[in-house]
Amino acid sequence: MDGERLLIEAARQNPQRFGDLYELHFDRIYAYIARRVRDRAEAQDLTSDVFHQALAHLPGYEWRGVPFATWLYRIAANAMIDRAARLAREAGPPSPLEPLTDGAMEEASDRARIYRGMRELPADQRRVLEMRFVDGSTIREIADALGKSEGAVKQLQFRGVQTLRQRMGGQNV
Repeated sequence: MDGERLLIEAARQNPQRFGDLYELHFDRIYAYIARRVRDRAEAQDLTSDVFHQALAHLPGYEWRGVPFATWLYRIAANAMIDRAARLAREAGPPSPLEPLTDGAMEEASDRARIYRGMRELPADQRRVLEMRFVDGSTIREIADALGKSEGAVKQLQFRGVQTLRQRMGGQNV
C-alpha cells in the first residue's frame, strides 16, 4: 500500500508518472468492464475513458488508505452507467406494440390450450414434453436427466402428445 501511495504522489506531481499506475491497474479495470459490457471495442473505449478521467481528477484524489483500484472501479462503474443511459437515450422511446393479426391471436390461443392441456398430463409425461419442446432438450439429455432409458423417454413423449391430440380434438400438436 505504501508503494501505491508513493506512485500516486509521484503521478500527482508529474502526470507522466501516471503510466506506472496505469500499468499496475489496467488488467483489472479492463477485465471488470469487459465482463459487464461484453463488447471488446466498447470495453477498450470505456477503459481508456476511466484512465483519462482518473488522470484528470488525480489532483483532487485523496489517499484514505483504500486501494487506488477502488477509486478506479468506482469511475468504471459510473462510466458504464453513463454508457447505458446514453444508449437508452439514443434508442429512443420503445416502439408501440404491433397489433395482433387474426393468425397470431389464433396461434397464441392454440398455445395456451396446449399448455393448459399439458398441466393435466401425468407428471412424467408433462416433464418429458416440457424438456423436449420448451427447453429444447434431446431425447438422450432427457433420459440422462430423468435417469430413464431413451426408449422410455420416447414412449412418454409419444403418450403425452397422443393425449394432447385427443384432448384438442385431433388437431396437430
